Order: sequence, then C-alpha cells, then structure tokens
Amino acid sequence: MMSNAQFHPLEFNPKTGEPFLRLSSPHDNIIITPPRLSDAPAILSNMTDPAVYLWLEGPPHPYLPKHADSWLAHIKPDTDAAFQELQRASTDKPDGPPVLVSQCPVRTIREVREDGSDLFLGDIALLRERWPDMEEIEAKTARAASNAARVLGDPEIIWCIGDYIAASHQGKGIMSAVVRTLLEKWAIPRMGVRQVRVETFEENLGSRRVFEKNGFVFEKTVPVHKVLNTGRIVKGMDILWYRIPEQKQA
Repeated sequence: MMSNAQFHPLEFNPKTGEPFLRLSSPHDNIIITPPRLSDAPAILSNMTDPAVYLWLEGPPHPYLPKHADSWLAHIKPDTDAAFQELQRASTDKPDGPPVLVSQCPVRTIREVREDGSDLFLGDIALLRERWPDMEEIEAKTARAASNAARVLGDPEIIWCIGDYIAASHQGKGIMSAVVRTLLEKWAIPRMGVRQVRVETFEENLGSRRVFEKNGFVFEKTVPVHKVLNTGRIVKGMDILWYRIPEQKQA
C-alpha cells in the first residue's frame, strides 16, 4: 500500500510505518514526520526556552504541560487528515499520477541518531495565509476567508509558513534545509503551492535569512504594535514573498 505513487516522495519507517520526508545531504540525518502525542515534553522544553519562545507570537506564557497537550490535540488531526487523503488516493488511483492534497502530512522536525532513535527539534507548518501583520480585524478576516475559500490548486492561493527549531540546533543551516525540503518535495508538487508570504519579527534577522536563502524576496517592513503573551512588544514585521515564475509552473 505504501509503495504507490500517491505517497511520493514520502518514505516510511520500516519498524513503525510512520511517514517522513528526509532532508538532503549534509542534513540527511534530519527528517520531518507527523507530530506524536509523546512529543509533549519536548514541546514544553522548547516553549519555556527564551531562545525559542521570544520569537513566537502565539504560545501562552507561562507555558504549562497542559498547553503542549492541547497543541498536539489541535495539530495532529490535520496531519492525520492529510495522510488519509493520500490513503484514499492510493486506493482509488494506485497507478495514477500523484493527486494534489490540501495539507502536509508531516511537520515535526527530528534528528535521527546513530542508534536509530530520534530527537525532537522543532516544527514547520504550511498553512493558508492569515495576514497576522494586519491590525484591522474586519479586513483581515475578510481577506483570510477569501483566501481559504479558493479551490485547491488555484495559483492565486497565498500560503504561509510558521516554524521554530530548538536552540541547540539553531545557526546550523538546518531550518534553511527544512524550508527547502518542504517547498520542493511537498508544497509545490503535492499541494500546488505557487505563492508563499511569510512574516518575521523585524529583529529576527536569523529567520529572515532562512527564507531569503530559499528564494524569498523582502517586500517591506510593516509597523505593528503587538503585545506578546510574554509582555514583549513587537513594533515591526518583515514581509517576504516566494513566487514561482510562470515558466517554472508549466
């Protein structure tokens, strides 16, 4: 069941059957898998590390074990649903070309160790854009609703990426490789992604560089006044775009 084209380019753990995407060398010991309920302690550890949480807008503060459990309960159904789409396609069209799917079945970044065990490193999510830099609620809601209503495969859909990586593995080129893998192996061929808009805090030069290394182009810095759950105030968000030229789409 797992070998037909509908699962491409996913690989599968031979012991657990878990799907994953593997990064290319020199980071081929890094994989992206579905989230696991057992990830809660690792998520808690990251969300209580200022090297991680100070650059994120959404996490509660202080971050408690119940928040990690709630987060996993929130995201796991989406990756499960994405894999179920692939399973249905593998049954209905086992010999057909890979179908477009609405979501990505993997998002958790892990490092595979020499003994075969793996270490939770972080998260990367590909979602339809929701314009977090817009402060006018009604206009933002209307724009997000219009974008969400577009049919899968519509090149006018605008997507976004949210990510983080553990402090122990920052600055090693891993997240740049993860973004590249997500785009080239899954987002473009399996979801029909043609436009991605990302927002980074103005001071987060490392995150901006990750995207620029992958072909994202800086558009502008938007003045904002965001008071994060930590009490930190964000005064600017950098906007970057990734667009596939029409000739590359063909």
